[in-house]
Amino acid sequence: MLAYTVPVKMKYGYRVALYYMDGTSHVQQKSGFATEKEANKARERTIGELYSNTYIVYANVTVEEFLECWLEEDISKRITNYNTFTNYNHVVRKQIIPAIGKKKMVELTRGDVQELYNQMAGKYRSTAKAVKSLMNLSMRYAVDRKVIANNPADGLMLPRKNRKQPFHTRAIDVQKTLTLEQVLLLIEESKKTPIYLMVLFNVLMGLRRQESIGVKYSDVDFINRTLTVQRQLGQTRTDEPGKKSLTKQEIKPKTRSSKRTIPIPDLLFEAILEEQKAYEKHKSRRKREFQDLGYICCSSYGRPRSKDFHWSHYKKLLKDCGLPDIRWHDLRATFCTMLLKNDFSPKAVAKLMGHAKEIVTIDVYGDNRQIIQDCVVEIEAFIGEIMEVGEVDRIDTADEEYLIDVQAYIA
Repeated sequence: MLAYTVPVKMKYGYRVALYYMDGTSHVQQKSGFATEKEANKARERTIGELYSNTYIVYANVTVEEFLECWLEEDISKRITNYNTFTNYNHVVRKQIIPAIGKKKMVELTRGDVQELYNQMAGKYRSTAKAVKSLMNLSMRYAVDRKVIANNPADGLMLPRKNRKQPFHTRAIDVQKTLTLEQVLLLIEESKKTPIYLMVLFNVLMGLRRQESIGVKYSDVDFINRTLTVQRQLGQTRTDEPGKKSLTKQEIKPKTRSSKRTIPIPDLLFEAILEEQKAYEKHKSRRKREFQDLGYICCSSYGRPRSKDFHWSHYKKLLKDCGLPDIRWHDLRATFCTMLLKNDFSPKAVAKLMGHAKEIVTIDVYGDNRQIIQDCVVEIEAFIGEIMEVGEVDRIDTADEEYLIDVQAYIA
């Protein structure tokens, strides 16, 4: 870096020479000062900014230009999951850019960001949270890259909404979860469908749908009856959009905490053993065509299921059983809520669900009043007879490893 004063068109100015680590250089000119003294004073401020590492290199970049660059240069290199990157891209282009995209980054104020949050809060709460998260991420990146001196999103919060329930809980519509009786009916009727194992993985273990289709027999510890979730099936960001064969790629779990080892309920363990027999039968019968990939949820040819395979079977199952028309993901919500209602430790439940922190579990699924009002008494039987989940023996807060008594799973 170097800053020096020069005459510019009958006035005064100074130039800043920037030398980058890759060996390249760039000269910026600051002009329009009436006297040499004014130019020198501004030059001294610039030198201070250069030494304090707060000098803004890109003064004319708009928010839209920066966010597009951020997505391409930073996010695209760190996030390989196709769905996650698509969601990031959608929030940036459909929510943030239309609101503040024309502003210059150096002119973006905390008031502008707070106004953005206020606007988003009037829409869906999930959209507002996504906007807030991406603004924090992108603005920190902007500070690191000397696009702005200070993070205008630092410390800003979404507008509060009137809470009718305790802090860190959310009342979920009872029409979007199943009662114990409905869960048992769904399990029983799903035996007649190709999605029986997927239903069990979801409602008895709380697996995400892309996790359930990614489970392999090699992930099962048949001695201790535990399952290690270490992959999901989906599409990576670099895959060609719409190409069917690329939607079943093995990709990393959603987050680092999503890779977890959890006990297998007896009902599901027995179902896995039966499915393995069918797997070996198909394998020996179709030696040429069979793809021995080891997936538990697969076709009779060994091919993995897609993330939307369950859709038509599931909707028909709900209709035939007279069950509420809930989303597939709401089965995961039912599983989690039942555990919380039975006074399971939020930390242990967060571990089972693959959440980074228990606060995520409480925020999304927790409820102390309205959830499954008509089956609170029966939940203990559900946990004890079907899942046979043991008490949490010890929680090691040092390394955030939550140990669950697996003896209850051994017959």
